[in-house]
Amino acid sequence: MSKPRMIAAGVAAFSVALVLAAASFVFADDDKIDGDDSASPTSVADNPVTSGVANDEGSMANMIGMVGPDRAMGQMDAMAAMNVESEFEYLTRMIPHHEEAIASATILRDGTESPEIRAFARQIIETQSAELSQIEAWLATWYPERDTAAEYTPMMRDLSALRGDDLDRAFLEDMIPHHMAAVMMSQQVLSGGLVDNDEVEPFAETIRNTQRAEIIQMANWLTERFGA
Repeated sequence: MSKPRMIAAGVAAFSVALVLAAASFVFADDDKIDGDDSASPTSVADNPVTSGVANDEGSMANMIGMVGPDRAMGQMDAMAAMNVESEFEYLTRMIPHHEEAIASATILRDGTESPEIRAFARQIIETQSAELSQIEAWLATWYPERDTAAEYTPMMRDLSALRGDDLDRAFLEDMIPHHMAAVMMSQQVLSGGLVDNDEVEPFAETIRNTQRAEIIQMANWLTERFGA
């Protein structure tokens, strides 16, 4: 194997390892994450989204690495940068994250040829727009003197030139790790004892549970339509 190919293979393998680590956290049993040792963890291999990831190197790469090792590393870097250590950080970082999802889903809604994908895009726009308004209202009430601007590394590629199947596939490939980041942040604020205002707990639980279900749906579409 040539040196460039060895380097590329090494980067891809490292990307897969990072994906598995993130997937293990995103789909782990909630009680186990919260520190209940008696709870049985949900194995990555037992999860409908991550079972192929655990058992086949090609399938592992498909979770994120389908877009190439460089982009996979970029997505994982973006996820790592969204680690949260406070309720305020969770809320402020969720703003640009939701804004990006809404913008990408709007492009998908207008450019897809699939009725079910269009309905899914509309669902994301409606749900996350309402959540975004709620976050902004809370920040204005609870943290009126603080700067709510947050640094954000985009996780979605530019979808504006894509249409039809090309758009659907690119959206699904990128939105899976995008959703994983939201689930990760929500679980961090819940399991880390970071909630300062009671309303945030059910809010974070809803984001976590909703986006987990959407990850499963998106992964199923990738498999059914594109053999991913």
